[in-house]
Amino acid sequence: MSPSPTLSATEVTSERLVLRKVHRADREDLIELMTDPEVQAYLGGPRPRSEVEQHFDTIIANSTPRPGNFVIADNTTNRLVGTLMLARRSADRPGHVNKDGEELELGYVLRRSAWGAGFAYEAATVVLRAAADELPDQPVLIVTQTANQRSLKLAARLGFRPVSTFEEFDAEQTLCTAPLSKFRV
Repeated sequence: MSPSPTLSATEVTSERLVLRKVHRADREDLIELMTDPEVQAYLGGPRPRSEVEQHFDTIIANSTPRPGNFVIADNTTNRLVGTLMLARRSADRPGHVNKDGEELELGYVLRRSAWGAGFAYEAATVVLRAAADELPDQPVLIVTQTANQRSLKLAARLGFRPVSTFEEFDAEQTLCTAPLSKFRV
């Protein structure tokens, strides 16, 4: 059985942002994103800088061919403000609305300096609209730690509704869902 398709676009733009593949020039900003204790508070904690530096080439290699993995960059400066992923949630993980799993899952992480500017909402909206134009209607998931109120507020603003909670990574997670068709323009 072939894997379900995801968004095929390698670049998506909005008024203020370009969602693109990671570049070597993103190195310092990506390291900051992955090592910042506040940014990583609900993502398992910050990774050691040396580990992120050592694996940067792997991050670039894994990011390049995988559809749905984007750097969120300011379209004026091209500087990384965060990352966004729209990919299939593995059936072997908890948190699904379909019995077979493999739903589209939206994830986002922004540098602290980008918080509160509406970048996550703008990036998520443009990617979901692109996916809605390309893919058949299906559920889209957002899974976040229940304690991450900022992420839950963003999910609600995007039109996702909470449907269940479950334990993963030693913390309660909230599963939110919305139909992809909701984002068709």
